[in-house]
Amino acid sequence: MKQTWQTAWPERISYGLSDAADNLVFQMMTTYLLFFYTDVYGLSTSAAAILFVVARLADVVESLIIGVMIDHTHSRFGKSRPFFLWYALPYVLFAVLTFVTPNFGATGKLVWAYVTYLGLGFFYTAVNLPITSILPALSQNERELTLLGVIRQFFGSSVQIIVAVFTLPLVALFGQGDQQRGFLLTIVLFGIISLVLILNTFFQVKERFSQPERPHQSLSAVWGMLKQNQPWFILSSVILLYWLTTAIKNQTTIYYFKYLIQREDLVPVVNGFTFASLIGVILIVRLANHHGKKNTMLAGIAIAAVGQLILGLGTAINQLAFVFGGTLINAVGNGLIIGLVSIMIADTIRYGTALGIQAEGILASTDDFGVNVGLGLGGLVTAGLFHLSGYTANHAQNIATQHMITLNYAWLPLLLYMVMFIVLIFYNEQQLQDAINV
Repeated sequence: MKQTWQTAWPERISYGLSDAADNLVFQMMTTYLLFFYTDVYGLSTSAAAILFVVARLADVVESLIIGVMIDHTHSRFGKSRPFFLWYALPYVLFAVLTFVTPNFGATGKLVWAYVTYLGLGFFYTAVNLPITSILPALSQNERELTLLGVIRQFFGSSVQIIVAVFTLPLVALFGQGDQQRGFLLTIVLFGIISLVLILNTFFQVKERFSQPERPHQSLSAVWGMLKQNQPWFILSSVILLYWLTTAIKNQTTIYYFKYLIQREDLVPVVNGFTFASLIGVILIVRLANHHGKKNTMLAGIAIAAVGQLILGLGTAINQLAFVFGGTLINAVGNGLIIGLVSIMIADTIRYGTALGIQAEGILASTDDFGVNVGLGLGGLVTAGLFHLSGYTANHAQNIATQHMITLNYAWLPLLLYMVMFIVLIFYNEQQLQDAINV
């Protein structure tokens, strides 16, 4: 009989707060960093687009490096847990430095942006990937793993909403008209909270279940397992598409309301409707236990697509009620999608072990790989299309740029949800569960 374990609530909460900690900084990055670079820091859209692509390509390599580091870590704290201790402070320091605006020339400012953003990407991976890789070491009980994943996403989504809603008001409060100062003091506040929460995870969460250590496994052997791990490939593709969709839409929100609606003050309002993602997260335990994880995620994608369609219609007929309502429905679907990601990754890790290869770190890098590539492509698409259409920061936009903003905010995300749905259909959940339960 397989060993099982039911964690206590303090440990469950501490595990969930790890994602909250990372999202305090991560959501600042995904939602406001492009705007900060173009409208506050003074980079051109083309320079920002190239920076995003370079940073994300670097992060892809970094995800694999951190994954291999986890797989080869053997400490008294475990394999994944020590990364919270080692990298929490550097992560927060680079988060703050990313929003510092030194009085350099154009070249110096660009170099500063590269150094700080690349550093932030590396340390984000170092504290975020272990959240996923540690999950199978906490329990072997299916329902417990699902519950832990839901708790993680509940806190992660809650903080996403907090950042989306309160960042601009905090920037205004701290900056008093100076957005450079406002963004810097806001990230300092978020960074301090993040540091405390990450360290709390290190002290409260324990790795108590692990597979017997196997002899050193070559990368070629790991790659052989990955080629057989069809669920991992499918899930990796879905995660990438999800974050590509999220990046394109989130980064464009502030541009849509600033330049097309002329109501930048409504950005916190529309972002407030994303609270509905918590509804999706809460529903996961019941839906996944009764209908399976794959079907639950498919339902989430369908709901998100319907919401995105309503939002798109709102932009077409210039009705904010449709935009707000579509955002709310879309958020419910997104909660179902993202809430299942870490749970299903844990399944692919256990499936890989059933295939004879123990590689928690590399398999867990699925999430960070998808995040990094998705955000990189999303930044390239958004900034690149703005550049091609003739975007000029802090000026009225031409018709071509207005169309590009609407395309990025409404219609490209809808298309990507459809592609996501088709890809997930090929996920063979039954094959995975049969192998795990042997």
